[in-house]
Amino acid sequence: MKPISSTNIEYRISATNMSTYTEVAVNGPLMRGLELESNLLQNNATFVREDRTEAIYRMWVIKGQYPSMQRVIIGGTWFDIEIWSLPKANLIEVLYLEATGLTLGKVSLENGEQVLGILGENYLTQQQEDISKFHGWRNYIQQKTND
Repeated sequence: MKPISSTNIEYRISATNMSTYTEVAVNGPLMRGLELESNLLQNNATFVREDRTEAIYRMWVIKGQYPSMQRVIIGGTWFDIEIWSLPKANLIEVLYLEATGLTLGKVSLENGEQVLGILGENYLTQQQEDISKFHGWRNYIQQKTND
């Protein structure tokens, strides 16, 4: 690693940071086997692993179609998510294919690692159903199917 100093802050550049790929956490229809997985696949993404967020999020279902996950200060819980790897150049295309109000942010995993992930803007959740008790989109849609 080569240190670079700028205004008394030290940054380290490593081969990992310079990679042309990035990991992204997904938590809704982009997941394996669901209706929008093709948005990842057509952008050369590959599934890496299942994971879990830190217990600092809540999730709402938006118009009965997709989730909006947000970090909260009080009352957060964990969610089952998937980590995908995709070319950094294709990340913006995947985001453009997402519903309005879904955005890119940092997601904290239960092991303390942070990755980029799909999150929802606050306005989306107004007057929408909180589905946090299901701990993930798959559990929610499975319950919905069983009802």
